[in-house]
Amino acid sequence: MVNDAMATGWATGAAGWIRNERIFDHVFTPVTAAILAAADLAHATRVLDVGCGTGTLLAAAVDAGAQAVGVDISQPMADAARSRVPAATVVVADAQTADLLALAPGDPFDRVTSRFGVMFFADPVAAFANIRAATAPGARLTFAAWREGESDVFTVGNEVFLERLTAPPTVAQPDVPGPMGLASGDRIGQVLGDAGWQAVTLTELEPELDYGVDGTDGVEARMAVAQSGSVARAARAELEPRLGPDGWDDLVGRARERLVDRAAATGSVRMTGHVWLVTAVNPAGSPA
Repeated sequence: MVNDAMATGWATGAAGWIRNERIFDHVFTPVTAAILAAADLAHATRVLDVGCGTGTLLAAAVDAGAQAVGVDISQPMADAARSRVPAATVVVADAQTADLLALAPGDPFDRVTSRFGVMFFADPVAAFANIRAATAPGARLTFAAWREGESDVFTVGNEVFLERLTAPPTVAQPDVPGPMGLASGDRIGQVLGDAGWQAVTLTELEPELDYGVDGTDGVEARMAVAQSGSVARAARAELEPRLGPDGWDDLVGRARERLVDRAAATGSVRMTGHVWLVTAVNPAGSPA
């Protein structure tokens, strides 16, 4: 089952991630640090980063002295990662179905990482089994995924749009391919076990996600992220024709005012994230 829906979605959605790369890296700093500590890249030989995006973890793998390979379903994301980390190999493919070692020939991977890149598979059991087939015995899997209770990261800055839409888009439904596709700890354990991974551990993280880049109040950073997302794109497509350019600009101004109020209360636009840090081990070199 090829994940055509996600490939199509990220063909559109990648632009915002690329444009706001520096913001995301700042906001997700505590998550990135947790992944890197658990993955132990200092002792890695060959690292596969799944859903590599613009290359944050690839850069860390290269800095640690490992061979780094990234896979992403989005061509624009892959291009951005190649530009950022020229020492890494980056391939455009669906990690659920692609022969990863054929696309990036070399030894089986002894580390697999992902920062919010593995929740989108149409068939997650097949995907994690396929990924495991490309790893060495004893290989370590480490990833972060949004968990139950996460909401603010998808909605803050978009509330005024959601209130005005005739049919607001469904935002991040648990256990449906998308940002909350692995929100349930029980589901993660079942998926990884069925895919042949063992020694699965799940740690609940509650990182502070702070948009105050360079000491700012974070208002413009969060506005940039919110305005580039699927909710704001859908809102603009519906509301700007209805309200006119001035009416749309007024609505954007109201969204900014809410963020200003939020920043005034806490010093910057920040929120507590709800994240799973997951690790697992491949007991064999190919799926059972």
